[in-house]
Amino acid sequence: MLAKCIMLQGTASHVGKSILAAGLCRLFVQEGFRVAPFKSQNITLNSYLTAKGEEIGIAQGLQAEAAGIKPAAEMNPLLLQLKKGMAAKVIVMGRPFGEMGGWEYRENYYLQGLAVIKKALRKLRREYEILVIEGAGSPAEVNLKERDLANMKVASLADAPVILVGDIDKGGAFAALVGTLELLGPREKERVAGLIINKFRGERRLLQPALTFLEERTGLPVLGVTPFLDNLEIDEEDSRFSFLSEKPVEKEKDAMVRRRNREASYDRLADMLRSELNLKRLYAIMGL
Repeated sequence: MLAKCIMLQGTASHVGKSILAAGLCRLFVQEGFRVAPFKSQNITLNSYLTAKGEEIGIAQGLQAEAAGIKPAAEMNPLLLQLKKGMAAKVIVMGRPFGEMGGWEYRENYYLQGLAVIKKALRKLRREYEILVIEGAGSPAEVNLKERDLANMKVASLADAPVILVGDIDKGGAFAALVGTLELLGPREKERVAGLIINKFRGERRLLQPALTFLEERTGLPVLGVTPFLDNLEIDEEDSRFSFLSEKPVEKEKDAMVRRRNREASYDRLADMLRSELNLKRLYAIMGL
């Protein structure tokens, strides 16, 4: 039997998809499932080295750790490391493939990339019970949708329901959620099964009228309002120091402390999601 999938997409970059995905990985593991993360294509400055020497996105290393499994290239089959100018180092299944400009990559590598994604996705779905899939940026970038390798195309390949995440901390979350849905095609809209308001600070009572409006306007349920969490021992993906990299300069004691702190953060995230999300509805959306 193939794994059930759930996909987190965002109204923009940095709305908190990676952290929420890590929390879901830990939550599902705590509930007895075999879980793996997946992000088809990642654009980043840094990378995480697996035990086999494969380069993947830091976030997928984090999410694999939260799921209690070893990170593997299949979890992030395409990795683009930005370089000076318009070029990027293209890493395929953890290994360097070459350098390409954005136009060359879009026009000449799309079909190859799609094949790599399909193969990695198929392997993971055969080995695990749940895949927590993370999108990239926004699915509503109209100039990129035709050759999308990270959002709705992947949702279709995985037959994954999509949860759309908006960041309320920066403001404009409701406009971003409604606007994103307006720019999706009919079939893409059908994939969106629910909404999450992320990074909320304040009293939930003051937010309720806006949540009611959002559900009435979009016809979609708000599955949860997740709070802004301080002091998580989880670095941002493009931070200068990759918290997941096991570097020789790190003392063994320091590495153990960092690992223990990360584990506590994963548990904290899972506890928060268990409290703030409508899990019964989420499981129903996933067909579980």
